[in-house]
Amino acid sequence: MDFEQADALNQAIRLLTLRHRARAATLLAPLGLHPGQEALLLVLAKNGPMIQAQLSDALAVEPPSVTLMIRKLEASGHVRRTPVPSDKRASVVELTDRGRALCEQLKRLWCDLAEETVAGLPERTVAELPGVLRTMVTNVDAGRAGRPAGSPAER
Repeated sequence: MDFEQADALNQAIRLLTLRHRARAATLLAPLGLHPGQEALLLVLAKNGPMIQAQLSDALAVEPPSVTLMIRKLEASGHVRRTPVPSDKRASVVELTDRGRALCEQLKRLWCDLAEETVAGLPERTVAELPGVLRTMVTNVDAGRAGRPAGSPAER
């Protein structure tokens, strides 16, 4: 890949990331949420109660960030923490009734944001995007870990 193509690709990814997060923030603000908190709530809605370490892994976020999000969501009444009897250092996090109700709103909001983001793209492209983006994440993760993302022919 030459520099011009690499620059165009990297700039497009950067701009999409920045603008998508800003748009999400705008949509989440009326619900009293900040970007990232919706992901935590939706993970709990999908998987049920989890310990904080599991949430950190599921969200690919550092544990202190998850702790801060949980504190804020607990203060707003959307989640509750209970100690794990066998490990006093660990807490199980679960949605409250208020959190479950908010997740229904979040699911609609998330659908709206996705539809806005892919508006005008062919259905086939939209269907392929999640797989393409997961591959890109895997490639970046491999690079961060010092592993090649694939053979030169695959790049």
